[in-house]
Amino acid sequence: MADKTLDTRGLNCPFPILKTRKAISELPKGATLEVLATDPGSAEDFQAFCATTGNELVEQSEENGVFRFVLRRR
Repeated sequence: MADKTLDTRGLNCPFPILKTRKAISELPKGATLEVLATDPGSAEDFQAFCATTGNELVEQSEENGVFRFVLRRR
């Protein structure tokens, strides 16, 4: 179970990443953020986001067109 959930379904790039950047910055170090997205490019976007920010992509899945990411704040 993540510490916080962010629903970005219906938003297209770059908004899911922008909202994630803000939400994860408000969490303490080591906390997790669950992000729900429908943008087909979000899988690549979240991998790149974590690689550039140092946050950890803990989980990634897709079900019925909804992508779920769990990130841990560095």
